[in-house]
Amino acid sequence: MITKLANETKFSPFLTFTREEWRELCEVPFHSLSEEELEKLRGLNETISLKEIQEIYHPLSKLLNLYVAATQELHKSTNTFLGSNSEKVPYVIGIAGSVAVGKSTTARVLQALLARWPNHPKVDLVTTDGFLYPNAVLEKRGLMKRKGFPESYDIRRLIQFLADIKSGVAEVACPVYSHLAYDIVPNERQVIRRPDILIVEGLNVLQVASGDGEPGYAPKVYVSDFFDFSIYVDADESDIEHWYVERFKLLRNTAFQNPNSYFHRYAGLTDPEAVEIARHIWREINYVNLWTNILPTRNRARLIMTKSSDHSVQTIKLRKL
Repeated sequence: MITKLANETKFSPFLTFTREEWRELCEVPFHSLSEEELEKLRGLNETISLKEIQEIYHPLSKLLNLYVAATQELHKSTNTFLGSNSEKVPYVIGIAGSVAVGKSTTARVLQALLARWPNHPKVDLVTTDGFLYPNAVLEKRGLMKRKGFPESYDIRRLIQFLADIKSGVAEVACPVYSHLAYDIVPNERQVIRRPDILIVEGLNVLQVASGDGEPGYAPKVYVSDFFDFSIYVDADESDIEHWYVERFKLLRNTAFQNPNSYFHRYAGLTDPEAVEIARHIWREINYVNLWTNILPTRNRARLIMTKSSDHSVQTIKLRKL
């Protein structure tokens, strides 16, 4: 490892690890997931294995545990210095990346592993889908084909949510999004009650967009300002497109078959038709959003996980302190 660090490019802001180098950082995990537990965490069309958990996610959870523990000690030291007894606030981890890259699975796996460390057993997960404007608002503003772009989110509400979290508010509620209905669920809320760690996952979490869809609005505070640690899940664009198309085909045979699904109209598509439509959606919406808004934020992350075509992580980049 000393040779590895010595050979790092002097002016790079990151330390780069191969898969083999990364797994050596945590050879014997003190806990693990069972195959049944992992099955519940897997995303659609993802092939994450127990080997991937041990070689990639255990070292990452160990690193995050060290960061959380250090922050908790800093909180205690600050209280001692100030002569106060303020409660600690949640350690917030942001996870970003493209549609279909697997960031949701990464978030769920990290939630499960981090909750097994004894000094932070309460780990909550929030996705920024809940902060999308309702479809009625998006339709009124002509933004339905821009869903997932910065202007389709209620950034003010998301920032207020995170400000309340970091202020130590006892209960903070956020909207709930339904992928079946493709819309915000009316009168339903997810309530966050002072977790030890809060994971915030979404396309937009590292963006510094100039507005939230309202003319003249330019935020002075950004979502990422509230993060203690951030992760970007990366892959080659051609692989992500392939994963997106394959996921669309699977959804056609599963969720889209539900008459209540927003995409039920795609349920009867043939394979060639499904591939054509999925590729069209990718090119017209997700590809544009990736290259315009998401990919430019990659180097703002504290850690970058780069996947190969089989979804396995091959490279880890960790920002130097």
